[in-house]
Amino acid sequence: MAPEQITAVVSARICKHMNADHQDAVLAYAKHYGEVKQANSAKMIEVTPIAMKLAVDGELIQIRFSHKLTDSEDAHRTLVSMLKAIPRTD
Repeated sequence: MAPEQITAVVSARICKHMNADHQDAVLAYAKHYGEVKQANSAKMIEVTPIAMKLAVDGELIQIRFSHKLTDSEDAHRTLVSMLKAIPRTD
């Protein structure tokens, strides 16, 4: 798929994919980057060029990216690298 600008439609597609297929990663983002250590559930609500918004146990949090995302491909690379940067606890 060709890179696309991050619009509301692209954000919704990213969120749907992450919530359906990578729920563990979304929870890991909340715990590590959102510093919500006791989180039980997390849902990705929105991705913008500057941040991801998550609902964590019913509370909304925002996690800023280290740079402004340029497109959907950059969003994918950034989310993957953020996940890889989280220290494993198992």
